[in-house]
Amino acid sequence: MYVSESRASTPAVASPAAARGIRRPGRRSAVASTVLALGAVSLITDISSEMVTAVLPLYLVTGLGLSPLGFGLLDGVYNGFSALVRLVGGHLADRGGRHKRVAVLGYGLSALCKPLLLAVHTLPLIGAVLAADRTGKGLRTAPRDALISLSSDPASRGRAFGVHRAMDTTGALLGPLVAFLILRRAAEGYDAVFTVSFCVAAVGVLVLLLFVPARVRQAGAATGSAEPAGGGARPSLRAAVGLLGRRELRGLALCAMALGLATVSDSFVYLMLQRRLGVPDRWFALLPLGTAGAFLLLAVPLGRWADRVGRWRVFVGGHLALLLAYGLLLTHLRAGVLPYAVLALHGTFYAATDGVLMAAAAGSVPAALRSSGLALVQTGQAAARFVCSIAFGAAWTAFGDRSALSGAAVALLVSVLLSVRLRPREGAV
Repeated sequence: MYVSESRASTPAVASPAAARGIRRPGRRSAVASTVLALGAVSLITDISSEMVTAVLPLYLVTGLGLSPLGFGLLDGVYNGFSALVRLVGGHLADRGGRHKRVAVLGYGLSALCKPLLLAVHTLPLIGAVLAADRTGKGLRTAPRDALISLSSDPASRGRAFGVHRAMDTTGALLGPLVAFLILRRAAEGYDAVFTVSFCVAAVGVLVLLLFVPARVRQAGAATGSAEPAGGGARPSLRAAVGLLGRRELRGLALCAMALGLATVSDSFVYLMLQRRLGVPDRWFALLPLGTAGAFLLLAVPLGRWADRVGRWRVFVGGHLALLLAYGLLLTHLRAGVLPYAVLALHGTFYAATDGVLMAAAAGSVPAALRSSGLALVQTGQAAARFVCSIAFGAAWTAFGDRSALSGAAVALLVSVLLSVRLRPREGAV
């Protein structure tokens, strides 16, 4: 699909009735072409990244012999290092509206890291490569989500993010499948996975350069939609940090951090399922398909539901689905419905939280500081998950997997209750 510069910069709602502030009952605004273009970029990029993610736990634990604590450290780096650069990426993107430039830099850096995994075999070097890869993710995430929110009608941001996350998850669904096929056919399976991953990532960067507009005019500006005050705020680090003075955004950030502290890494969930079910190594890469399939099916419906009933409610509800998944993993069931239920609940968790959180946060941030505001929330969540990965790996090493997961389940329940008390004011989310 070719997305022209002029069409891509057009707001999602551009009908004469919408321009007069009239919303026809039952009429749905189209998803902006910029959202579709960014969804295509994420789809391609996720094929690349999930190819690596699907085999990385087995490669490190089985192939290189890392302990759960060592893997927890690396997994913490993989998922949490981006927290150190998200604020930088958001700030750079807001200055002069350079969202696309910063996104290209982030996607390009992550792509270059894929072939480097072929050359490193020690914990420090692997950690350095993963840190660089996550630096790229940290740079690109806030500018990308800012482009989605700015090009979407405020009243339907949940659906816009749901569409993007559905396309993104299509890549997450295909990535493990491609990795599985490569591992079955290639003599040097891991090397082939990393090489193909780099080639696919390079295509994603090319699509971003060609089909995503450099600037996006804010959608909904002429519709009478309520946007937070301060739209003319001048981008600066001080102004970005000052956004935490907004009660709604501060509440969302604190909720995301509290819940992130009890969110066990996907890799640990898959490793526990493998051990519980005795899944052979060659089938391990298929486990993420269950999560991705549920995410793909539910991302758009839950995004639309969040627009109607409240994004904060859906976000917290997603963590209850994760709590149920923990509970099933702690039962004595060995096969049957267990893997399907756990993976379905895991995918439901992501469908109800990933894009929904960004849609909620966007409503509390002025357009001029959109990337910085989203980065604040993402940074808190990523830092909390970084701590959780290290703590869970250490607990698994010291006490065993069941005891570690029991502690995580209790912590998640406490975090949900805490989030209820920190609930943001209903009007914004």
